[in-house]
Amino acid sequence: MMQMTAYSHSFLLAVAMGLATLGLSIDNTSAEPTPLKRAHAHNDYEHTRPLLDALDQGFCSVEADIYLVEGKLLVAHDLKDAKPARTLEALYLEPLAERARRNGGRIYPGGPSVTLLVDVKSEADATYKALDLVLGKYPKLLTRFTRQRVETNAVTIIVSGNRARETMAKQPERYAALDGRVSDLDHEGLPDFIPLISDNWRAHFTWQGTGNLSAEDETKLKNLVDRAHRRGCRIRFWGVPDQPDAWSMLLRAGVDLINTDNLPGLRRLITESKAAD
Repeated sequence: MMQMTAYSHSFLLAVAMGLATLGLSIDNTSAEPTPLKRAHAHNDYEHTRPLLDALDQGFCSVEADIYLVEGKLLVAHDLKDAKPARTLEALYLEPLAERARRNGGRIYPGGPSVTLLVDVKSEADATYKALDLVLGKYPKLLTRFTRQRVETNAVTIIVSGNRARETMAKQPERYAALDGRVSDLDHEGLPDFIPLISDNWRAHFTWQGTGNLSAEDETKLKNLVDRAHRRGCRIRFWGVPDQPDAWSMLLRAGVDLINTDNLPGLRRLITESKAAD
């Protein structure tokens, strides 16, 4: 076997150092990403690789908009863009189930339950009934909700958008919970039915991405986060400027899920702030 010369050794070392600078490895293996409990992939299905791009970044929450079309739950932002092959099962449930099988019953080995926020865009009750039938096919994957307890599993489904609230509330057993609003913090029955509070940032706050958060907004945000946490709920906001200053502000305030379309950017900020939990 030909011995490695000093020149070739130096060359390979330089290549390895260059790859390390780019965050790459000299071989084809890659470490499992650190699960980021507070990272939420907004409109996840619009990424090049729905679900997979978010999981590669360690996101623990993803969002999929669905329409009921001829009995199928199709994933799309607008109905005109819905395609028969892009079903909720094909893009999300089946890949998540396969990943849980590989990782000992979790999406990330030893990691937390991953949230799949299903944003219903078509009629609430008919869509939920179809969704309920589909979710029933994945009992080993999904968190189970009953009137007595919550059995946490690899994936927790939360229904948002057009929510069939009354239909869901009557079920003695479900594989989905309801996405609440700030007004729900005044009601009973949390968090087994409503484990997450989501609301429109612009409906509550004046800060829109420039300058500092006003003292009034800061106090209001702290109060909302504290109220949600006292009720055992997580909290998130949509409509927040999707930029690092806003992410940092939400992290400091204790907001549980941070919306973004910029997956690598939020991953870097959370990792550097050491706020993965």
